[in-house]
Amino acid sequence: MSKAVTQEEKLAKLREIIKAVDICMLTTVGERGELHSRPMSNNREVEFDGDLWFFTYGSSHKVDEVNLVSKVNASFADVDAQQYASVSGRAEVVRDRAKIEELWQPQLKAWFPEGKETPDIALLKVTAERAEYWDGSQSIFAHAVGLVSSLVQGEPAELGENEKLELK
Repeated sequence: MSKAVTQEEKLAKLREIIKAVDICMLTTVGERGELHSRPMSNNREVEFDGDLWFFTYGSSHKVDEVNLVSKVNASFADVDAQQYASVSGRAEVVRDRAKIEELWQPQLKAWFPEGKETPDIALLKVTAERAEYWDGSQSIFAHAVGLVSSLVQGEPAELGENEKLELK
């Protein structure tokens, strides 16, 4: 029997997974209600506190979509480590120069050649409402034992930790 996981332990694990993944898939809702996903850097140096921050151009299509429907989802996958997370919440455009300065990383010049002074630079802030993660990072041996045990017992394999969090 597994021990109960506290909310703080769940948040710590969620932070760990998010920080390990540089590029996530951010999904917005399009003009006709269709889902639209694109890769975005989560700026992994930022400590996840319930908000995700993404640099963007203020005139981008994703910003138009967020202005129509603020509900978004960010999916994180570290396939090598077998760790995954999904964060859903509400997005808003932030043009606060102090926040841009605080979150700026030198590698962002690849997307914003003029740096922090790029005229149309903005932040997309996602205020997380719900999250879920899957951690299957246990050893190959533990996976094998779990699979064999499930076959013998005729029950679904438990190959890792799966937790849901209500954040807002």
